[in-house]
Amino acid sequence: MMAASSVSSLFLPSPAPGLDSSKTSCTSCQSNAGRRLGGPFVRCSGAVPQVSNLVKCDGHLSSLKRRDAIGLLCGLSSFFINSFNVIGAGLPPEEKPKLCDSTCEKELENVPMVTTESGLQYKDIKVGEGPSPPIGFQVAANYVAMVPSGQIFDSSLEKGQLYIFRVGSGQVIKGLDEGLLSMKIGGKRRLYIPGSLAFPKGLTSAPGRPRVAANSPVIFDVSLEYIPGLEVDEE
Repeated sequence: MMAASSVSSLFLPSPAPGLDSSKTSCTSCQSNAGRRLGGPFVRCSGAVPQVSNLVKCDGHLSSLKRRDAIGLLCGLSSFFINSFNVIGAGLPPEEKPKLCDSTCEKELENVPMVTTESGLQYKDIKVGEGPSPPIGFQVAANYVAMVPSGQIFDSSLEKGQLYIFRVGSGQVIKGLDEGLLSMKIGGKRRLYIPGSLAFPKGLTSAPGRPRVAANSPVIFDVSLEYIPGLEVDEE
């Protein structure tokens, strides 16, 4: 919204007291010589009025007044646009898609923590069925990556696309590789990955997302959707 001091400049200049708004005579011009008539400066010389800024004494709409009218319309447009922005700013933040909702979070409190020799910790949200992926096989997974505070810095759910990579081949961070190797198809797991198995050099996230510091622990919620080709081989 525009400042109060600039709002008045949007309106057309008003005539001085005693002047006919439809027509300004030369006598009026002369009597008001050297004064501002609510806006433009008016001068008179002899019987012919001379008005600066292309303002005529006969009261016709001037180019300056047309500019004022355009300014008024632009000011009103800015007012409405800013009003919509204020309304939008008051909306609650959009809920991001997750693999573990509020009900899942409560249930997860009672799930035992598993700690591996490397220092990786995990809790199974849902135990899958069938085989685990062999090292070097492609897997299709969803993930939601968070910093310890729970803020999301990356998510395949938000991208709307499964993440496909060769597990155990160093294509992802060590903690994610290790955590997926022992999962079964259809399983969901929360991985508590220590800094040594996460991002040794840190990670610069997208705008508006938390940055991951070097050797900082991270949390991954992952789901193993399927293992391309493995189901066929098992049949």
